[in-house]
Amino acid sequence: MNQIINMIIRQVMHQVVRRGVSAGFDKAGQMGQRRKAQQLPPDALDDHGNPVQPQMTQEERRQARQARQAARQNRQQMKAMRRMSKF
Repeated sequence: MNQIINMIIRQVMHQVVRRGVSAGFDKAGQMGQRRKAQQLPPDALDDHGNPVQPQMTQEERRQARQARQAARQNRQQMKAMRRMSKF
């Protein structure tokens, strides 16, 4: 009886590990594709090969700052909720 249980557990664990490895390789492949998509055109590089950042307007800067502040506030609220739900 014990051998049967061990055999089943071994098969299930083998499947779980195989699926995890496959998922990891898929994710790593997606990261490579994302990097290729983010490459800048040659005219967006300066003389030293560094990417040139386009200048943002004041309105864009303000919106980006508000988005960062909102994200920070959401993270803080989620942390507080997790702390409260522990007890």
